[in-house]
Amino acid sequence: MKKIGLNELRTMFRDFYVQKGHLAHPSFSLVPNKDKSLLLINSGMAPLKPFFAGLETPPDKRMTTCQKCIRTGDLENVGYTARHGTFFEMLGSFSFGDYFKKESLVWGWEFITEVLEMPVDKLWASIYLDDDEAYDIWINDVGIAPDRIVRMGKEENFWEIGIGPCGPCSEVYFDRGEKYGCDNPDCKPGCECDRYVEFWNHVFTQFNRDEAGNYTPLAHPNIDTGMGLERLACIMQDTDSIFDVDTIRRVLEGVTEISGTAYAYGEKQTDVSIRIITDHIRSVTFMIADGVIPSNEGRGYVLRRLLRRAAVHGKKLGIDRIFMTELADLAIEVSGGEYTELIEKQAYIKKIIQKEEERFAITIDQGLALLNEHIAQIKSNKGTVLAGEQVFKLYDTFGLHPEITKEVLAEHGIGIDEAGFAEELRRQQETSRRNIRVSEGEAWAEDDKIISDIEKTLFTGYGQLTGTGKVSRIIAACNGALEIVETASADDRVSIILDQTPFYAESGGQAADIGEMRGLENSETLLRVENVRKVRNIFVHDAYVASGSVNAGDILSCHVDAITRNQTARNHTATHLLHRALITVLGAHVRQAGSAVEEEQLRFDFTHFEPMTPEQITEVEGIVNRAINEFLPVVISEESMDDAKALGAMALFDEKYGDRVRVVKVGDFSVELCGGTHVKSSGEIGAFKIVSESSVGSGTRRIEALTGTNLLAPLDRSSKVLAGLSELLKSKPDMLIERIGGIVAEYKEIKQQAHSEKQARLGSDVDAAIASASSIGEGEKTFLFVTKAFEGLSVEDLRTFSDDLRAKAKAIIVVLASADEGKVTFITAVSDTLQERGLHAGKLIKEIAAAAGGGGGGKADMAQAGAKDPSRINDAFAEAERQIRLQIQGGSL
Repeated sequence: MKKIGLNELRTMFRDFYVQKGHLAHPSFSLVPNKDKSLLLINSGMAPLKPFFAGLETPPDKRMTTCQKCIRTGDLENVGYTARHGTFFEMLGSFSFGDYFKKESLVWGWEFITEVLEMPVDKLWASIYLDDDEAYDIWINDVGIAPDRIVRMGKEENFWEIGIGPCGPCSEVYFDRGEKYGCDNPDCKPGCECDRYVEFWNHVFTQFNRDEAGNYTPLAHPNIDTGMGLERLACIMQDTDSIFDVDTIRRVLEGVTEISGTAYAYGEKQTDVSIRIITDHIRSVTFMIADGVIPSNEGRGYVLRRLLRRAAVHGKKLGIDRIFMTELADLAIEVSGGEYTELIEKQAYIKKIIQKEEERFAITIDQGLALLNEHIAQIKSNKGTVLAGEQVFKLYDTFGLHPEITKEVLAEHGIGIDEAGFAEELRRQQETSRRNIRVSEGEAWAEDDKIISDIEKTLFTGYGQLTGTGKVSRIIAACNGALEIVETASADDRVSIILDQTPFYAESGGQAADIGEMRGLENSETLLRVENVRKVRNIFVHDAYVASGSVNAGDILSCHVDAITRNQTARNHTATHLLHRALITVLGAHVRQAGSAVEEEQLRFDFTHFEPMTPEQITEVEGIVNRAINEFLPVVISEESMDDAKALGAMALFDEKYGDRVRVVKVGDFSVELCGGTHVKSSGEIGAFKIVSESSVGSGTRRIEALTGTNLLAPLDRSSKVLAGLSELLKSKPDMLIERIGGIVAEYKEIKQQAHSEKQARLGSDVDAAIASASSIGEGEKTFLFVTKAFEGLSVEDLRTFSDDLRAKAKAIIVVLASADEGKVTFITAVSDTLQERGLHAGKLIKEIAAAAGGGGGGKADMAQAGAKDPSRINDAFAEAERQIRLQIQGGSL
């Protein structure tokens, strides 16, 4: 078979099914949309469940996807085996009530045998026990030999999850050859050995299972196929491990380069650590791109756990610095062509990784040192378990998740007291919940003594920014609990409830007002209002007593900060214009899915299935700014819900409405239900500029934008950058693009010339190396021995050089070294004829690297190692020759 790269395989699959009339849909986000049963998308069909269940109409009856997936159920195996990974891509073809078994199997066979050119004699199929329909299709329509079809039971070849749609499936297997098999003469798909690899599953969803266990045929059966892209790449690239697939191998090599550790394909701890870091950095890069951030719960906990597990294994490899952002660059490099969000958010992804790694680095050394002390003590006491209290302290104080602690302990044959840890965690969570209730205001709604006897606050701030209010209650937090107090003095932080207020409380995505309260009777009394919250329609003003004192029953003069209110109002009205403009440009499917309206900027989340193009963003900006320049009147009224609907008002995300609703109408351009504050005319917004457009989840996009004078700061920064570039490049601002373009072209030319010169130099070096090679052995057993050292040559260049040398001579042993920044990389290559005589590159390089203070290993034909002392390269070369001559003297070569 021809070797095909992973990215090319993805494209070939998609193109094939597009030719078969399928809609190629981009991968959905890793964050499930409206599916609370999953933390993260874990299969190709998971985002399509609403279509299969008939809850939503698919965009097309035929679809194909390559879906990003995360699975952590087998996390303890990741790194310890060649096939387990947390991140993978699932190729899928789907039919929603359109075609069925025949087309699915025939087209699938066509793809793997005609497009990928897999040899037919290597392919097998399995079917459900009594699925004679699939059996007949395989024989009569596909043409597979009957003895290549295996019938399996319900556990293997019937797909169902509880009640609902389900059905039999048919899997396709690749025969890797007898060397992977067992002694069973009847070895075939389903055997426990490694010979037969299942790589494509065709699920025939044709039944509905009810609660009584009855299976009723569906009127419109569906097709759901899934094929792991990495597993397919293993087959097409003839590798035993997903970590040798081209794109993943590129990241793995980054780990070895950073750590100076050779990868030997084995099960020793350095190999395991390299695989764990390689896998985990791919997962966290994709998760952050889809809006997941580190936290201690949910999918954020999964992300933090993977990041910290990778950091711990970096320590095990001797990496003593922040390193994962460099690996994220590699993951983005190999996958960014398909998943453009990786490139768009590259800086953000690296920022999140760096902050988390830096935060963890502060405590990891202390945590690991303490853990090592525990291990030594347990061993001295001949114990086998680390106490739950100690496991919890490592987690709570030093950030070592129990899974990481468990993994480190397992290397020493020690377990953890899981029940004890769970109890410690439960106690902490109880305390945390109590604190959260106090700090986040839940206690207000729960404690009748606090607010149950208070009437709802009258909000007077729609039409005015000043007013008076009587202090109904003063509340202070004391020892983790809320208490009603009668007075508050200077420097106290309290919550004030008034009978009426002009201060807007945070709600509907709009930030709260800030400002001041002053005493009417006591002129010394001054409170700075820092936030306003709404609890049961009661406005709670979080305030700092700057001077004087305040008592229950006092009358306070309220002054809302006008600039903050006006800039917030600008941004709020702008979100309404933006919403309407997005519908105009993108389509009627656009709906608000959340917002944040603040003084400095606005954020608007909306439903949409793909990134906006630069042209679409420009068009939306133009529509909004045109509405601003028209100075449209903003008219606010209270209407019945029926009348509001008749006006065409749009209801906003997650809002609850009563019988009477507040309608905000901007000319004839926009009509929405909204309880926020707004400008009186669209012209007051001044100007509107989108500064970013990104994804925040499956089918949800986010726009961040600026309005009014908030645009001046970035404009000023841009002007300074242009002025600086103009000065640096001695060019006028309007000529900078042309000037920089010329510099880039010149750089590319120089780079290409340097590359060509380098290749030419290496080519001549190959001939020179052959000419100066030593001859070892006698007669027909004579072979060439080449050693050569370089400065700053990459691993790829060393491999290419060794391949060129082996192409020049039938019998040759090559030992190359490249020194760079105080480290050295060795490559050893052995020709096929010498491998047959027993020379093994992987075994040889261990001795070579040891002579320079390093270690490594590899396969018989080529191996790689790293060392820390470039001054001993010649010692390593001498050791290589000594080992070879020892084999000759011993008669083994």
